Amino acid sequence: MNLKDSKFTAFFHRALAVPLIGFLKLGLSPEKLALTIAFGIVLGIVPVIGVTTILCALAAFLFRLNMPAIQLINYFVAPLQLIFLIPFIRAGEFLFRDQPLPLNVYQIIGMIQTDVMGAVNFLWWTTMHAIVAWLVIGAPLLIILYIVFVPIVRRLVSRPIVAE
Repeated sequence: MNLKDSKFTAFFHRALAVPLIGFLKLGLSPEKLALTIAFGIVLGIVPVIGVTTILCALAAFLFRLNMPAIQLINYFVAPLQLIFLIPFIRAGEFLFRDQPLPLNVYQIIGMIQTDVMGAVNFLWWTTMHAIVAWLVIGAPLLIILYIVFVPIVRRLVSRPIVAE
């Protein structure tokens, strides 16, 4: 188990921490990087499969964030998008008092792979309600993540870069 933990830690250090520290060394401020990380996480979990890269690019352009950094974070949180898809759908159903759809993530992905337009048509209102739930949660989450990541990123500045 310890070997596995060290490989896991080494992977995240090499694939995430080192590049993020590199952005800081290139002149990105800790506050800007923290904002980039927060946007990457929040936009990366939007309950619409296939739009996160575009949303992150748009946010990077509008808020003058680092494009490679936001996409790096977006790709790292991609599994969270699938994990949170059903909870956002359920939250949307709760907010709009909809009858719960008997769906799971695998069925939704299967629908999209089989017939994209049919899936869009079938899931339109469910998706819109899930987006509203994401917006309700996402706005405060963005602020919280920014507040949490500013001191973490500032601490990274003082650490030497060790590539493994």
